[in-house]
Amino acid sequence: MANDFDLVVIGAGSGGVRAARMAAGHGARVAIIEERFFGGTCVNVGCVPKKLFAYGAGFPDEFRLAADYGYTVEGWSFDWATLRDNKTREIERLNGIYRRLLDNAGVTVFEGHGRIEGAGRVSVDGDVQLDAERILIATGGKPFVPDFPGNDKVRISDDLFYLDRLPDTVAVVGGGYIASEFASILNGLGVTVHQLYRGELFLRGFDHDVRTFVAEQMGASGVKLHFNTDVAAIEERDGRRVLRLDGGGELLVDEVFYATGRVPRLDNLLAEGVCLDTADNGAVRVDEGLQTSLDGVYALGDVIDRLQLTPVALAEGMWLAAHLFAKDKPQGPLDYRDVPTAVFCHPNIGTVGFTEEEALERFGTVRVYRGRFRPMRYTLGDIQEKTLVKLIVDDASDRVVGLHMAGEEASEITQGFAVAIRMGATKADFDRTIGIHPTSAEEFVTLREGETVTR
Repeated sequence: MANDFDLVVIGAGSGGVRAARMAAGHGARVAIIEERFFGGTCVNVGCVPKKLFAYGAGFPDEFRLAADYGYTVEGWSFDWATLRDNKTREIERLNGIYRRLLDNAGVTVFEGHGRIEGAGRVSVDGDVQLDAERILIATGGKPFVPDFPGNDKVRISDDLFYLDRLPDTVAVVGGGYIASEFASILNGLGVTVHQLYRGELFLRGFDHDVRTFVAEQMGASGVKLHFNTDVAAIEERDGRRVLRLDGGGELLVDEVFYATGRVPRLDNLLAEGVCLDTADNGAVRVDEGLQTSLDGVYALGDVIDRLQLTPVALAEGMWLAAHLFAKDKPQGPLDYRDVPTAVFCHPNIGTVGFTEEEALERFGTVRVYRGRFRPMRYTLGDIQEKTLVKLIVDDASDRVVGLHMAGEEASEITQGFAVAIRMGATKADFDRTIGIHPTSAEEFVTLREGETVTR
């Protein structure tokens, strides 16, 4: 009975660890298998180290701002190795915390590659065999690099966190949030950055006003944006990279980072003859109970490609553990409505609810309130930092159905307002709320001039 479990989790990222711990807390016999690192992408090569680097990239602007307040900051310098190695120590500390959380919860940990061999059977490195009443796939995602001549000469997002040296000039290829964050980070650290995106405007899926504003601000900060541009091939020249562009011309840089999306990590997950129903993008299909097409096999997190956000994977893990093992089971499926999110580019983006485009499609007629201003902390000098705030209101019900911000502390401010959006706050509720002055957040409760827009 030593290898007989109620639940075997494959993948010790955020969602897998949360599901394992919560299931064990409900009394289940749980094992978890991890072949790479505890904490998954978010802790190791995602949101945690990325935000630490984003903090680091912000100091040059802070030094400039300090002069406007009477401080003299002379002779400052930046050492890449210090930032990189301090980050690595923090990640190693978090790895240990994740491992201890599992041990303290009574979860049996196996280090190696987990593979589903058949109904109720999982192997570790093809050797150790586990029997499981239920199996959970929580293997996450991995960076995707398209096939083209010279794609072996690029780096992926994981590589930024462990570079031996910081390059002088880079190309960041991609238009999603990862590419935009990396472009901002490298630019802030003093690297000359070219961001290339094949579409007309990056950050597809975000509100159009936010996308336009961020492009303007990133360009003003020094990032060289190349829209409607794709890479046809990459060659090496004297140790540097030559990007042959699809529209003609070339770009010479030291390094190329590809951030062109992520795909589910399903490598060697299924033994021969074991099949899962997947979507066109490779994501594992699940029903509202997170069960796959295989009886007794569940999946959550980035591998199912619903919302690729760590807090969503955590919520899915908690919900599934309760659904399978708790005495008091959740009422209904997990609710994905009004999930807030942030992008840690410069300027930061915070968003919750519908974009203007989505709201028009859903409600027909909306009222749109916008504000654009220079935050108070920049008014003593010449730094032209700007912030955008935007509310989208369903005209029929007066409910605020979308809130968007691009600017300093956007993520922190949006998280607070997300509670109000989730609770169904109306524009009248916002108007009755007294603001905290002087703050950027008060702009959301002082917007009065709206524009009615009809589909």
